[in-house]
Amino acid sequence: MSTRTIISILPTMKGNPNRGPIMTSLAVLGYIVMIVPIMFVVVAAFSGGDSLKFPPESFSLKWFGAAASYKPFMTALLSSAELAVLATLLSLLIGVPAAIGLQRGRFPGKSWIQGLFLSPLVIPELVVGLALYQQLIAGLGVSTFLTLLLGHTALLIPYAVRVTGASLALADPFVEEAARGLGAGPAKVFISVTLPLLRPGIVSAALLSFVTSFNNVPLSLLLQGRTFNTLPVSMLDYVQKSYDPMIAAMSTLILAVTIVFALVAERTVGFAKIFGGINK
Repeated sequence: MSTRTIISILPTMKGNPNRGPIMTSLAVLGYIVMIVPIMFVVVAAFSGGDSLKFPPESFSLKWFGAAASYKPFMTALLSSAELAVLATLLSLLIGVPAAIGLQRGRFPGKSWIQGLFLSPLVIPELVVGLALYQQLIAGLGVSTFLTLLLGHTALLIPYAVRVTGASLALADPFVEEAARGLGAGPAKVFISVTLPLLRPGIVSAALLSFVTSFNNVPLSLLLQGRTFNTLPVSMLDYVQKSYDPMIAAMSTLILAVTIVFALVAERTVGFAKIFGGINK
């Protein structure tokens, strides 16, 4: 399940009393289609056999240990984490000021600029990857890691702008005006008032951006090099050569970490509140 899909369905999880039985049935069917295949993978990860099959003939934890000790996976894991952290930080450095300007500013072409920041959500990642490869790697000889970092940052900026902007839209603007009326300067208002108001959106955007970058396949697959490989691409290469439950075990571990991130965000800032603000 992609992060874009999660963003689109999360607001509906609050429930709608006016939703009819047909819409409810379609929603339930959609959840089944998305969740059941994931459950197959999770169950297969506990298989005690030597081949990936469902249902498993026996159950064991050996493939989790095998995945954790498989060097290519661990090397790619560190590479993916490094790339995701840097891309997330860069997207927040660009997206948060942009969200503030778009939310608070009044200037010509505002809607056009907002659409420009959100455009990576509608442009296919394969197109972005091909363009980056032709212009930066093949054309200018830029390193694989730097090209991947620029590509992932571009893909993550919409999350920073949209989610942070939703958090700011939910905040009361009169709080900032009151601080200025009491004599606080622009810097003091931003640090003491605006940033605390933005904290839920920044945390949510950071978690979503990290997960999106970490799990990205199309862009990473096009731009990867011999010296740098991400975990999803490494897993894709492995499944082409082997058909054992280790790939299911690694997928289950990634799923567990993603769920933990989502629970932390929900307990900390509340996904429903933030994503509800996006649709307003």
